[in-house]
Amino acid sequence: MIVQQLLNGVVIGGVYALTAMGAAMVYGILRILDLASAGAYAIGAYAGLFLYMATDNIVIAFIGAILLTGFFGTAVQKLLYIPMLNRPPIVPLIASIGLFIFIQDLLRLVAGPRIREFTVQLPFEGVKTEGLAVHPTWILIIVLAAVFLVFLWYVLTRTRIGLAWRATAQDLEIAKAMGVNINKVVALNFFLGYSFAAAAGIMVGMLYNSVFPTMGDVPAYKMLALIVLGGLGSPVGTVVAALLIGLVETLVAGYIGFFLPRDAIAFVALIIILLVKPEGLMSKKA
Repeated sequence: MIVQQLLNGVVIGGVYALTAMGAAMVYGILRILDLASAGAYAIGAYAGLFLYMATDNIVIAFIGAILLTGFFGTAVQKLLYIPMLNRPPIVPLIASIGLFIFIQDLLRLVAGPRIREFTVQLPFEGVKTEGLAVHPTWILIIVLAAVFLVFLWYVLTRTRIGLAWRATAQDLEIAKAMGVNINKVVALNFFLGYSFAAAAGIMVGMLYNSVFPTMGDVPAYKMLALIVLGGLGSPVGTVVAALLIGLVETLVAGYIGFFLPRDAIAFVALIIILLVKPEGLMSKKA
């Protein structure tokens, strides 16, 4: 049923958007491809799992995990990327890859290599009618993804910090000369970006009922693909690209069949779109 497939695509696209948003924001403001955002995705999932095991309250677990991961992001920004701002772009890229691998190994050491179940009983039911089944986790993902993305839109377009972010994204040095507090803008950028990645990790952990150290592998390269497709650093473009890829994955897999793995379908779609529009869907910076 087309409605069912479209709904599946929106769910997957919403998770992709949150996963890639942090890295898109970091690239937009610092021109750094931050692969470590995928590590934040796994950290958030583990933090959410452990907090849920400790409190048996998914709200506390969710808020606690995204805050912890957000503060981890600000630490990464201050200790790793700020000292590298004047280095060639390849230097922070390699550093981000190294940090991503370090995070995976650290999670393996701390939590063990095995897959852990992340079973959560939500306090509401799903929807099931003839030809349409909506799992309660899907409802939670759609609602939370919408809340996070609307919140980001509001911050970027309706607040002074959003104005400072856009000015910094256009030209960091001029923004600094005009009195913009660059350190504050960049720190908030990392806090929000890593929090979004953590939220995506928790949602995926709940959706597939599993959390494991290498769960950030596929999101890592898919996240970079979405940033390119979205127009390199455009938050709006990243959301559009994420929803588009989520829908293409779901519709192709649902109506044509699994002749390719879902991730391969996403990259075939990416290549085709970039052949038609090589500058990405929205090349202008937000």
